[in-house]
Amino acid sequence: MDDLVCLPWGHIRYIIDNCKNDLDKALFFVGKTLENNWSRAVLLNFLGTDLYERQGKAITNYPQTLPEPQGELAQQITKDPYSFDFLTLSERYVEKELKDALVANIERFLLELGQGFAYMGREYRVKIGNTEKFMDMLFYNAKLHCYVVVEVKTEAFDAQNLGQLGLYVSAVNHLLKSPADNPTIGLLICRSKDNVVAKYALESTSLPIGISEYELAKVYPQDFQSTLPSIEQIEKELSK
Repeated sequence: MDDLVCLPWGHIRYIIDNCKNDLDKALFFVGKTLENNWSRAVLLNFLGTDLYERQGKAITNYPQTLPEPQGELAQQITKDPYSFDFLTLSERYVEKELKDALVANIERFLLELGQGFAYMGREYRVKIGNTEKFMDMLFYNAKLHCYVVVEVKTEAFDAQNLGQLGLYVSAVNHLLKSPADNPTIGLLICRSKDNVVAKYALESTSLPIGISEYELAKVYPQDFQSTLPSIEQIEKELSK
């Protein structure tokens, strides 16, 4: 509890109010705040998104496929589900819209991914033999000292997704990874998943891959924009 004296009183009050009698949860947020130098606004955001319950919960084979301590560290940086509450999408959004929105809000996405992530690019091109492939998103994690390939799917998890992601992870190891880097890891973020299917699927690969879900807080009807008044209509009503 000595760490509490290092935090501003406003931070301490919010942690106590939100964690109540859960000491482990309170200490978790104290540690995260000190580690990441969170502002009060960022702390409030994560207190409201159940970070304590989501942290390290993705289904992965990291501890089995990565050397110690990287395997355990990689597990701890995951979340399940990932909270995309900073996005605004229509009910029938497609995969490209979701990826466009994540890139447009890359700072918020990096904050949700966690400390140490650096964005390397979207539709990141790699040439495998005579074939061009494009990864959804490529990151580098400074804490793990490795590349992280992130694939986003707007449908439920399918075991076939692992083949594509595994190819990308292997390609990055061959084409981008330096001798100083740790093995590349993959992260598949789906709309939903069957946990048993995900666990069985991961047993079939020797590459380090994690599977998680995402959740949206705001999804609007497809014709939402058409129901809003135009600027001209608003000005006309105000002039009255």
